[in-house]
Amino acid sequence: FGSSDCDADAEPTSGKQEADMATFDVELQVRLKPGEAPKKVVFEVHPEWAPNGVKRFEELVSCGFYSNARFHRVIPGFIAQVGIAADPAVYAKWGNSPIRDDPVKAKNEPGTVSFAMRGPDTRSCQIFVNYKDNSADLDSQGFSPIAKVKEGMDVIIALTVPGGSGPDQPTLKERGNAYLDEAFPGLSEIV
Repeated sequence: FGSSDCDADAEPTSGKQEADMATFDVELQVRLKPGEAPKKVVFEVHPEWAPNGVKRFEELVSCGFYSNARFHRVIPGFIAQVGIAADPAVYAKWGNSPIRDDPVKAKNEPGTVSFAMRGPDTRSCQIFVNYKDNSADLDSQGFSPIAKVKEGMDVIIALTVPGGSGPDQPTLKERGNAYLDEAFPGLSEIV
């Protein structure tokens, strides 16, 4: 899931330029539980839906940002979220470099992929897959889908649900996978 390194030398862009590309596929290998063989998930990415978001997603995929990232927020019947890098230094760089919003051109229907955000122009690196039709709630809040699951929705549905209230995101951002290894060792991850 990316061939180079997302270290401090890679500069995030603001996402202000429109992606000039056709629809393309991104293949992920997802390990549902530690020790299991990874399973294939394919996202069909649509630049025409959200050019700023797609450009950032392509940058993240190209530099290997999602390698070893774990699905830290899995809420059955709602969403599955990933995008806090295994290495806290990598997350700090990309997570603190938000991109501009895209208008919502596609609905947050089952299997669509959108960036998480905290408000206007705060998308950075966390993405989620919609388990159900969330368009009535999420579209009006500005969550613009960038892709849809083309293959492997059964894998997304089978992701491990974190115990209790799930990982504390500020701690995860600060400590990365070291925190998850201690407190939530069985989470599904992109390998």
